[in-house]
Amino acid sequence: MTDLHLHPSLREPAQTSKAWPFEEARKLVKRYPDGKPGGEAVIFETGYGPSGLPHIGTFNEVLRTTMVRRAYEALTGGAPTRLIAFSDDMDGLRKVPDNVPNGDMLREYLGKPLTAIPDPFGKFESFAHHNNAMLREFLDRFGFEYEFVSSTEQYRAGAFDDALKNVLRHNQDILDIMLPTLRAERAATYSPILPVSPKSGIVLQVPVTVVDADAGLVSFEDEGETITHSVLGGGAKLQWKVDWAMRWVALGVDYEMYGKDLTDSGVQSGKIARALGGRKPEGLIYEMFLDEKGEKISKSKGNGLSIEEWLSYGSEESLAFFAFREPKAAKQLHIGVVPKAVDEYLQMRGNYPAQEPDKKLGNPVHHVHVARGQDVPAAELPVTFGLLLNLVGVMGADASKEQIWRYLGQYVAGANAEAHPELDRLIDNAMAYNRDYVAPTLKRRKPQDGEGAALKELDDKLAALPAEASADDIQNIVYEIGKNEAYGFENLRDWFKALYETLLGSSAGPRMGSFIALFGIDNTRRLIAEALA
Repeated sequence: MTDLHLHPSLREPAQTSKAWPFEEARKLVKRYPDGKPGGEAVIFETGYGPSGLPHIGTFNEVLRTTMVRRAYEALTGGAPTRLIAFSDDMDGLRKVPDNVPNGDMLREYLGKPLTAIPDPFGKFESFAHHNNAMLREFLDRFGFEYEFVSSTEQYRAGAFDDALKNVLRHNQDILDIMLPTLRAERAATYSPILPVSPKSGIVLQVPVTVVDADAGLVSFEDEGETITHSVLGGGAKLQWKVDWAMRWVALGVDYEMYGKDLTDSGVQSGKIARALGGRKPEGLIYEMFLDEKGEKISKSKGNGLSIEEWLSYGSEESLAFFAFREPKAAKQLHIGVVPKAVDEYLQMRGNYPAQEPDKKLGNPVHHVHVARGQDVPAAELPVTFGLLLNLVGVMGADASKEQIWRYLGQYVAGANAEAHPELDRLIDNAMAYNRDYVAPTLKRRKPQDGEGAALKELDDKLAALPAEASADDIQNIVYEIGKNEAYGFENLRDWFKALYETLLGSSAGPRMGSFIALFGIDNTRRLIAEALA
């Protein structure tokens, strides 16, 4: 792992950086002005409920928390830290997700712990194991440094037994915190403890009486019979707000961020943590990702982008870049944001080498690559992703990767996959995006009014240029034609829109000089001829 974030030139500007990871990290410096007692590691936690397939919101929490972790290390010159990625996989399945197979089979297991439910995909020992594996696979692929902790394993191994006894001792204190926040119907059956039925294996939502806190014994009604039952060793789990607070105390968590929808839950869990003799961690309350309709993305609905979907159409770095920006602002997360994120990431990366240290710390790419344990790449791509998309668009959905590289060879010296592996991956992304989202919508229209004459002049001017004419020379010609009042364009924007709609079949597009240089003058003249015909 690189120690870019600990570089001496960045230590001083880190102290005053306004980048949000540093603002968050300063909360921890204030919490422990002299470092955590005994030189212990500051503990960061992320929580995940594997009741549905992991989506980008899940990954986002690990990424952003890692960014704060690295910022804290930069501020303190490398103070020890740990990141726990906690899976609440002992939770009972409350409803069947819409986006998984074998829903009828899952319905038979409603109420049982997620680790006790068969994998509907038939690959792992349980539904939770499947979803946990998916999450870990991507976190590992991205290079995150973390410790994965399973709720089921902790409960069953007895790691939480002392904490559970502590909860039983403070059962009434917790009820006093929670009952005023609940509706009467919910309050009537609420218990901080959720025993796992020894008869059905279901995580029960029933009133519970503490029999012996030090022995971990409770009593409750199970299928018409009042039984005494041990909550230790996996015999029970906690209501999730209580569970959250218990983990904070038992694991010594110092920092955990969470979504705006959990604001009230965070308040209640903080009170419970104090009742248990602990302290609520520091944290950021972030805004939610929304789908195209402005609705919150959900694991069970499957209405957000999956990690795999984003990576079919954009780079890993662009996903992290998108997640970094403005965590306190709600953002729509749908397939249409991917190309812009790719190009904005590349633009910011291009700016990074020449920036002063304080500007580097404010550049999102610094945090993207530090979170991955990498230095910021110095290489610049010879074309933008938007330009690549337009090239693939006019070449058609049937164009091969070899053909695209041949086109690029006319524009980029030594253009091949070996010399430009990152560009090679982006070509795959562009081909997939064009096939699935662009090609079905492309429709070239006929030139109207003065557009035909303007295109004819463009064709004549291009015919007079050498094949190796620069993008700037071509762009100047395009500008001159658009400014000619004889063609009736109110402004240059109308001229460019006409070029996009008649030549490319879309309402928006690239810098035309760059596109023509890339696509080739002869090929562009062929597009003009087709439009005029």
